[in-house]
Amino acid sequence: MSFKNALKKFVGIKTEEELKRVRTPKEKARNFVETLLFAFIGAMLIKTFLIESSRIPTGSMESTILVGDFVLVNKIIYGSSTPRNIPFTNVALPFWSLPSIREPERKDVVVFEYPGDRDELEHPQIMSYVKRLIGLPGDVIEIKNRVAFVNGKEFWRPPHIQYLNDYPAPKGVPNPRIFPAGMPWNEDNYGPLKVPKKGDVIQLNPDNVQQWSTLIDREYERNVVTVSGDQVLIDGKPANSYTLKKDYYFMMGDNRDNSLDSRFWGFVPRDKVVGQALIIYWSWDPSIPFSDFFSLIGSVRLDRIAKLIH
Repeated sequence: MSFKNALKKFVGIKTEEELKRVRTPKEKARNFVETLLFAFIGAMLIKTFLIESSRIPTGSMESTILVGDFVLVNKIIYGSSTPRNIPFTNVALPFWSLPSIREPERKDVVVFEYPGDRDELEHPQIMSYVKRLIGLPGDVIEIKNRVAFVNGKEFWRPPHIQYLNDYPAPKGVPNPRIFPAGMPWNEDNYGPLKVPKKGDVIQLNPDNVQQWSTLIDREYERNVVTVSGDQVLIDGKPANSYTLKKDYYFMMGDNRDNSLDSRFWGFVPRDKVVGQALIIYWSWDPSIPFSDFFSLIGSVRLDRIAKLIH
């Protein structure tokens, strides 16, 4: 073998003899499988650590993002993580995260794992939600006749914010579905409520434990909060306070009258944050069945493709 061919073989470049040699069907099949395997690994690495796609199934962010939009999610900015679940299943996996470029900020359109309904420890399905970040850890959130205030100042209004109802729900008329449980608020007149941050100490008693029990249970990843007489118990031990282990965020949809968000199910912990919604790469009318393919293609919303999300 010549020095030139030996060098090519060392660096992995096929020699002239190898290129001329006719490959057997077995070798062709092996090369095909290897190509598919490397392509799959590359796609999984990109999806896991860089960018993934997400389909918008509900109208909670209209008209910023429409039902039928497909968006790319920037996973690097808040810190990529290893896979959080077995693909196409609801089986959660232990994961670790890389350092973030920056932390989530107010106004960001954030993609996160749904933490669960107001009173449940864990939702049975692993789902991604997309909402607008309103409150950071330590912020005080209040809504007065639909207008959001953060730390006593009126919050910036998204350019595509919308309301479906003619009038706000009156102050003093509680919504039984509201978070936290038992508070005399509704979705249009809400708070004030402080967003918890890591290290906050919550004072507990039988009168307020209902507001905090689910959050504490989630931090333990099991049901640990009970009440015995006039005593609150955490993991069977008397407790009159609890120190939070995580930072939390308060999320709302831009379609304020048609959004199940933090007003109804509570705070989003930092470790549930996946990434920032970046750009719409495809959009069509999801009400048209795939069986009517030509009508579906005709419904493509070209004006939304390549639209940045703000």
